[in-house]
Amino acid sequence: MSSDLVLLTRAADYAARQHIAQRRKGERAEPYVNHLTEVAALLAEATGGADVTLLMGGLLHDTLEDTDATYEDLEQRFGAEVAALVAEVTDDKSLPKDERKRLQIEKTAGKSRRAKLLKIADKTSNLRSMVNSPPAGWSEARLRDYVVWAEQVVRSCRGLNAALDRAFDVAHAEAKCRLG
Repeated sequence: MSSDLVLLTRAADYAARQHIAQRRKGERAEPYVNHLTEVAALLAEATGGADVTLLMGGLLHDTLEDTDATYEDLEQRFGAEVAALVAEVTDDKSLPKDERKRLQIEKTAGKSRRAKLLKIADKTSNLRSMVNSPPAGWSEARLRDYVVWAEQVVRSCRGLNAALDRAFDVAHAEAKCRLG
């Protein structure tokens, strides 16, 4: 077994344990780990699995934002590249939600190639989830706002990977269609 495969399975295990009590916001309340594995799968399929750092980033991308995981812990377990990638896509939760959303639109263009690919996969997964299991209590207007915002974030990521661009476009079109 290659060391990359060992690290990847350790990242999957770590992500699942860190998010063990978390559920998706949708009506189905799926385990949160489903989102993380979908993001990693989108990245693996789009890149032919060629970048294990990116795949680990997909699995771990919400750990700093949504769990008690620390940068130092990620760096020790998975290396500096993985920790830096996760930090690069992590929102500052001390800021108001509207500010975090605005900053994602403004700052994504300046992020690394890996971070941009991860952003596309993350937003694709979120849009798919909204279609299949809309967040409980979200109004149609809030759902529409999310669809528009996701496209604004992804706009500066386009052109790096045709497969991810297509996956996002399909998910975006389905979400727009669902919302009329």
